[in-house]
Amino acid sequence: MTIISFVNQKGGVCKTTSCLNVGAALARAGKSVLLIDADAQGDLTAGAGIVLHDGDLTLWEVLKGTGDINNAIQQKPGAAYDILPADIALSGADIEFSSIPGRDFLLREALGQLVKPYDFILIDCPPSLGVVTLMALTASTGAIVPLIPHYYSLHGMAQLLDTINIVKRRMNPQLDIIGVLLQIYDGRTILHKDVAEAIESSLPGKLFKTKIKKSIKVAESPGVGKDVFEYNVNSVSTQYIDLSSEIMERV
Repeated sequence: MTIISFVNQKGGVCKTTSCLNVGAALARAGKSVLLIDADAQGDLTAGAGIVLHDGDLTLWEVLKGTGDINNAIQQKPGAAYDILPADIALSGADIEFSSIPGRDFLLREALGQLVKPYDFILIDCPPSLGVVTLMALTASTGAIVPLIPHYYSLHGMAQLLDTINIVKRRMNPQLDIIGVLLQIYDGRTILHKDVAEAIESSLPGKLFKTKIKKSIKVAESPGVGKDVFEYNVNSVSTQYIDLSSEIMERV
């Protein structure tokens, strides 16, 4: 079982879009896939078309130990992957778990209780390096870092890499960076090329060959609760197939 965190403390870098569409591509390749929404905004949940009702369990109850992870998982309507949803309740995690010994291992312990075997578990992390992100990294076998190719996106990389290295050293020796993913990429621009070269220079071999181009269809699809394959099969959805192939090769 491969567990991958999509992580970046900066918001607006397409973490949720990447997680959802890579999960959909892996499912189309015949893999059993679970997507975990670890962001209190619940964007992955909504983007996958999951509507929560009163009494539905979420990641919040799972981490608190008041809900069984197997009962919290929902199947994506019309698709071959499952979702562990989240909602605004998860925003209390930093306070709720602040004094709990071993809090960083809560998600790992919950995943150990899964009944259904999954080939891939993908975690959409919140835009911070708080307790939920640390839980996700502690539970993961690898991390993918989505980036928008701007110079500002590079500024936070050092802090993120330091955090990943600390988690690897202290809590999860198997954790490694699977790759850095450039989103909304335009290879015709000098800026985008420069950012790609800077990443390749600082992290040799970690930049994915597949870079996701800007697409209005990708931007529109979460608004109707669909992944890009359900919404519109085009050249960008083919890029996610290529990306998923790269990921499978690297893991």
